[in-house]
Amino acid sequence: MVENNRWGNLLAHIILIFGVAIVVFPVYVAVVASTHPPGTFVRGVMPLLPGPNALENYKTVIVEGRSRAGTPPIGGMLWNSFVMAMAITIGKLSISLLSAFAIVYFRFPFRIFFFWVIFLTLMLPVEVRILPTFQVVADLGMLNSFAGLSIPLIASATATFLFRQFFMTVPEELMEAARVDGAGPMKFFKDILMPLSITNIAALFVIMFIYGWNQYLWPLLITTDPEYYTIVMGIQRMVTGGDSEPLWHLVMATVVLAALPPILVILFMQRLFVKGLTETEK
Repeated sequence: MVENNRWGNLLAHIILIFGVAIVVFPVYVAVVASTHPPGTFVRGVMPLLPGPNALENYKTVIVEGRSRAGTPPIGGMLWNSFVMAMAITIGKLSISLLSAFAIVYFRFPFRIFFFWVIFLTLMLPVEVRILPTFQVVADLGMLNSFAGLSIPLIASATATFLFRQFFMTVPEELMEAARVDGAGPMKFFKDILMPLSITNIAALFVIMFIYGWNQYLWPLLITTDPEYYTIVMGIQRMVTGGDSEPLWHLVMATVVLAALPPILVILFMQRLFVKGLTETEK
């Protein structure tokens, strides 16, 4: 029995290492590719060891960009993506928290009906309603603006549903105690519900931030001014723009830099993120 357990543990470790290698290897290839000169890729051979041009390549994409493809320096695009992702994340969390709070704790007519109406919007993502959404944004004069990039994407039926389910597990005695102490609805929300929801908020923050950071179709549609290009748009233009072949060493350097902010967010909020996904008892 002990021998079987030993072989079982060894097999599990081998499978784990193999799975990690599958996930990490493409990232390693991107990092290595970003350190080589352009001539390396003309030969059609992908090196597996770092090259000598790392600083030069990263300096080029950060300071100069790629003018032939109409791609500005990526510093501004990284900032645009960060602003858009943060606006979408904060907007989604704020609206979802308040709407779930209203649905659970306020007794108004048709509240369950309104909840299901919100939930049914899951079947209408922005890609499905993109033409009327674009028309509204254009009529409001929000093309080429951070408001146009973020506002149409901030509603979230998923987050509303998750917060509603969590609020329904909060003991009613807490609400009664707050009422006896003279706390109003918003004080109860701020001092009791918000601290209890912190792990859920952290988990959804990570998911929503990555969702906003990776947006491509909507920014591509409403943005024509290079000052509002996002980093995903910049990568696409570097690959497809211009008459020459893509400069893959610069593309890979841009991809590596584009991956850093989501990675930092995950690392910074890792404990709360995992706790928010796994915690079942409040």
